[in-house]
Amino acid sequence: MKWLPENRNTRVLAICASVAVAMVGAAYASVPLYNLFCRVTGYGGTTQVAQYNDETRILDRTVEVRFDASRENGFPWTFEPVQRSMTVRLGETAIAYYRATNNSDRAITGTATYNVTPYKAAPFFSKLECFCFTEQTLQPGESIEMPVLFFVDAEMDAESRYDDVTTITLSYTFFESQAEVAGAAVGRDAAP
Repeated sequence: MKWLPENRNTRVLAICASVAVAMVGAAYASVPLYNLFCRVTGYGGTTQVAQYNDETRILDRTVEVRFDASRENGFPWTFEPVQRSMTVRLGETAIAYYRATNNSDRAITGTATYNVTPYKAAPFFSKLECFCFTEQTLQPGESIEMPVLFFVDAEMDAESRYDDVTTITLSYTFFESQAEVAGAAVGRDAAP
């Protein structure tokens, strides 16, 4: 290897330094690469995001879609699905609503994370529009209904290993926005 120094000790140092730099680079790249992997494959219940429903077929096969809502401990919102479930045909676009209420005496910005179970159904569950794509700010006592526009891809019917998927659960968890939490901490710690 011509790029390595001739001195044995210098060569070992160069190899170790290269390995250390590669490991640090891999550590920084791991989170974005993992997120990309989950979005592409649906791994871990990550749903697909679609620009539009290009399904030309709507099948007779149906699935029950259940809606679940939770929130971070201590997060002062009430958060719940407006309807607990609905039955949709594969390929059909549907809309569901969640309701959030700020029970505190201050404006709060929240953000939602989501997943789908069973995990193997996640690559077929596509959201066209969702409140989880942006942060939500609620004033004290304010309530809003937030839509989720989605469809279950008809391609799920193409393989027999998905025949047992008759129910899909869409779960959301609301957290206080990290920028909001950091700002509140700065405000608390600031000198009067």
